[in-house]
Amino acid sequence: MRLAVCAEMVYTDLPFVERVRRIHEAGFDVELWDSRSKDIQALKATGAVFSSMTGYTSGSLVDPDTCDDVVRTAESLIPTALELGVSRMVVHPAELVDGHAARPAYRSTGRMWATGARTLERLGNLGEPHGVTFCLENLNTILDHPGIPLARAKDTLALVEAAAHPYAKLMLDLYHAQMGEGNLIELVRSALPYIGEIQVADVPGRCEPGTGEINYAAVARALAGLGYQGTVGMEAWAKDDSDAALEAFRTAFTVYAEEKL
Repeated sequence: MRLAVCAEMVYTDLPFVERVRRIHEAGFDVELWDSRSKDIQALKATGAVFSSMTGYTSGSLVDPDTCDDVVRTAESLIPTALELGVSRMVVHPAELVDGHAARPAYRSTGRMWATGARTLERLGNLGEPHGVTFCLENLNTILDHPGIPLARAKDTLALVEAAAHPYAKLMLDLYHAQMGEGNLIELVRSALPYIGEIQVADVPGRCEPGTGEINYAAVARALAGLGYQGTVGMEAWAKDDSDAALEAFRTAFTVYAEEKL
């Protein structure tokens, strides 16, 4: 397993490029959110490996009126992804503005399902010539993202299955899944063929593994037992010290993963 850390959420007292440098020097890959405000050349100069970045800037995957905006803005970001060597671009079931639903919807419809699967397939077709995989992230609607339709892990997994494209995968966020669904190890087992990357944080608080209720030692052992060799990204706040948070994450997914189930 490769380990990555979201630079938006740790070392928050430092300039962004310095955050990336710290993460890289600690031996992790780096996850980005919106790349448009970033100094791309300075990020490249750090020598970091960039695991993923946000893959669209407007529109809703499941809305027939705005799904073209998702594809259009995704296409505009591919040159940045290629420049940074990013192989996974993250999309969400619907449009987020500062983390909130741009157009809240509390019921899903058959039209949303069909539009979401079709748009995800279009994104796969867009990314394939460049070797870029679009990853659909599940979200929780209980606390962080109310009003996002088709956000649960079982829904995003169903959309990825329906899209049936090798360059359209699942960004399986276990923090969000625990908030809304639980049963994480079985979720990982069932989703394994469709996972592009896994993200982690603990519950409650969305801080590093070991600060809450999720048994990440068991999750890590299960992933190792299943033969998962992809990336696990810590998309989490540091509860206290960022260096300590990174080490807690490393321990959870290296030391524990080496133990037998």
